[in-house]
Amino acid sequence: MYQVIDGIPVWGRHDPNAIEQIKNCRKDADHAALMADGHPGYAVPIGGVVAYEDRVSPSGVGYDIACGNKAVRLDAPAAEVRANIKTIMDDVFRNISFGVGRKNAERVEHELFDDPLWAEEPYRGLKADAAAQLGTVGSGNHYVDLFVDERERVWCGVHFGSRGLGHKLATRFLALAGGRDGMMVDPVTIPVASDLGEQYLRAMHLAGEYAYAGRDWVCRKVADILGANVLEEIHNHHNFAWKERHGDRDLWVVRKGATPAFPGQKGFVGGSMGDVSVIIEGVEHEEAKASLYSTVHGAGRVIGRRAAVGKFVTDEAGKKQRQPGLVRHDEMMKWVADAGVELRGADLDEAPQCYKRLPEVLGYHAESVRVLHTLKPIGVAMAGKDVVDPFKD
Repeated sequence: MYQVIDGIPVWGRHDPNAIEQIKNCRKDADHAALMADGHPGYAVPIGGVVAYEDRVSPSGVGYDIACGNKAVRLDAPAAEVRANIKTIMDDVFRNISFGVGRKNAERVEHELFDDPLWAEEPYRGLKADAAAQLGTVGSGNHYVDLFVDERERVWCGVHFGSRGLGHKLATRFLALAGGRDGMMVDPVTIPVASDLGEQYLRAMHLAGEYAYAGRDWVCRKVADILGANVLEEIHNHHNFAWKERHGDRDLWVVRKGATPAFPGQKGFVGGSMGDVSVIIEGVEHEEAKASLYSTVHGAGRVIGRRAAVGKFVTDEAGKKQRQPGLVRHDEMMKWVADAGVELRGADLDEAPQCYKRLPEVLGYHAESVRVLHTLKPIGVAMAGKDVVDPFKD
């Protein structure tokens, strides 16, 4: 069920700034919608769906071009994985790299680096760093999780995007298109038929291939750690632009933190480190049409990173003192322990208390998606609190 705000379909309850952002986006767009996990983002809210007839928006795609989720179902016995979860998560955390650098010695090779596009502008000089980062997960809300579903089947789920490559490409094109710094600013759009628009779309698709390759590699690595085979794969971008047919029109649909959910299309949607995740499938419905066949990509934040962790303030004597945040470490660890999760890494800004509850969020979209499987987390790996990563979201 959704409400209509100034002609925009909006699912769920939102920060007023997110509503103002989607209203601002709608001024120059052919259609806009806001998913139930939405919250404020740069120019375009996370959870925003904005469509244009002949333009594309780098602001809408965002800095983490092609961020997305992948889930794989494995043939590993659930009882065996549970019994060895501590060792398994140690192996995951040791063999998969979080943050900017690579802590394992295994360099990932891929045919996408044979593309002659790397020798052209604006890609020249980016190949070496991109190759070094392929298969790294990053930090922030990016993760590698192990789950067991309602039929006692094991799944691995991952969430991350195009890493430094996407961030650098987005930064370049936002500057070329005249983007402004700040959250409450107008989104940048580029005519798709222009030279700059064509360049951006090529860059976006290259970053998309790169993100897919990274998520593929990490899921295969987890399968190798478990000595398991992959039985099923579900893979989606949620920061991307697609040319799609809606009604009698072709539109460039820009989804920022929103999952494509056409009828029969499957998606993996994560909760938080202490909550369930789900495998969903799109359903034909009038609400699906109103969302341009889109749905949530996660649970959605209710506490910002700085508010959760706290911040340093300078006292009268000129000394910096850490001001406590809204989440305590013991509270986070109790939640995770009560959920039966073996945790590696993470910090207070990713605590379950910072997020909405996924079943409630999905309830707003019950008419347009169905839950196929509910995944209970048993192991979660994320970057630790000491990891510095400029590409964390």
